[in-house]
Amino acid sequence: MNYSSFGSYPKSTPSGIIYPKWHDETLLAFKELKKDDSLLPYGMGRSYGDSCLNNDHSLLVTKSLNNVISFDAINGNIECESGCTFDEILQLIVPKGWFLPVTPGTRFITVGGAIANDIHGKNHSSAGNFGNHVQWFYLLRSDYEQELYCSQDMNQELYKATIGGLGLTGIITKACFTLKKIDNPYINVDSIKFKGIDEFLDLSETLGMQKEYSVSWFDCYSGSASNIKGLFTAGTSADQSYSDNNIAAPKSITFPFDAPGLLLNTLTIKAFNALYYHKQLHKAKSSIQHYEPFFYPLDAIHKWNRMYGKRGFVQYQNIIPFESGIEPINDILSLIKKSGEGSFLVVLKTFGSIESRGMMSFPKPGITLAMDFPWHGDKTATLLDAFDSITAEAKGRVYPAKDARMSGKHFRQYYPNWERFMQYKDPCISSSFIRRVLA
Repeated sequence: MNYSSFGSYPKSTPSGIIYPKWHDETLLAFKELKKDDSLLPYGMGRSYGDSCLNNDHSLLVTKSLNNVISFDAINGNIECESGCTFDEILQLIVPKGWFLPVTPGTRFITVGGAIANDIHGKNHSSAGNFGNHVQWFYLLRSDYEQELYCSQDMNQELYKATIGGLGLTGIITKACFTLKKIDNPYINVDSIKFKGIDEFLDLSETLGMQKEYSVSWFDCYSGSASNIKGLFTAGTSADQSYSDNNIAAPKSITFPFDAPGLLLNTLTIKAFNALYYHKQLHKAKSSIQHYEPFFYPLDAIHKWNRMYGKRGFVQYQNIIPFESGIEPINDILSLIKKSGEGSFLVVLKTFGSIESRGMMSFPKPGITLAMDFPWHGDKTATLLDAFDSITAEAKGRVYPAKDARMSGKHFRQYYPNWERFMQYKDPCISSSFIRRVLA
């Protein structure tokens, strides 16, 4: 069994795999840990970098601990074990008229992973992060005999440290969170082309504020920040008048093999981006979609990460505060063009002002970029290091769940609460990420 991150970089070999199938086996994990070993909870491995890796140390795989304990279909609360995936939960709650309060671009993540990375989605301006909807969770630590109940009212600091804490504060065994009411599984979607960041921001402040969800894509080769070509997509849960629609979720396919590295170059990325852009322009500006293609377009291609070949890829996601303007984004786009390194489908969206509950959470008000880069060794690392410097100077930060190479210096700049957070780290839990940035 391969226990890698989704980006397949860096390569990692755990010294042992702990695979509890029952709750009691989780309780034994710390007691049976060797003196010089550490462990790290591992869900679906959908983090892109090394935050879910523990090279030369142990992983505790949680995905068999996936029982739903209770589901209140009247008030919209669900209690489940931390290994439950969003996919499993959606199959249960959507037919009953409920949806996830916040979801990222994949449904193949665990509830424990959603809390540990304090995931965000297309509705950050109105809903904040996933952690804003977590009522409580139980945490198992090596330095306590019993599980700790953590909420905004009890063990508050541990609650804050665990939300966005990358799994380092203990093993989340079960959690309870609030759901969102829906009338049906459909989304009323509007798609509009834009040119330049200013037009994107105008759309975010108008259409984006009218709709529940919004996200944009742009072609990183189409120009500077003032004239990039992009598509702004906004959606709202469809009301009861659409409940008789019979729009099925798309069927999935599987990417069959690791693509040869020669397929990924500047020309193919430019061609793909141009084709995608023109294809999207031919679609209706307004449509009704099933929730799956709206929220999870890439889930329709299982193992799509194979497209980047055996060397893997890195995803870079940062946040540039509004007050820093668009110049940092322009500098990043200029570096991409000069480097010859390109990204399929650069995602662009804004974060609102709802305060995160986690002391190490990523989002804050500003513009966030998310970009995938085939891993080309030092060439890619040098480019992303330059992005880090631009981001730090703009008083922004980089998302640890997507990171595989940021320096310790930049990590400490991005997350000034790191020393406070480390007071709550479990002494027997570690990860490749935290060892790297605090080396």
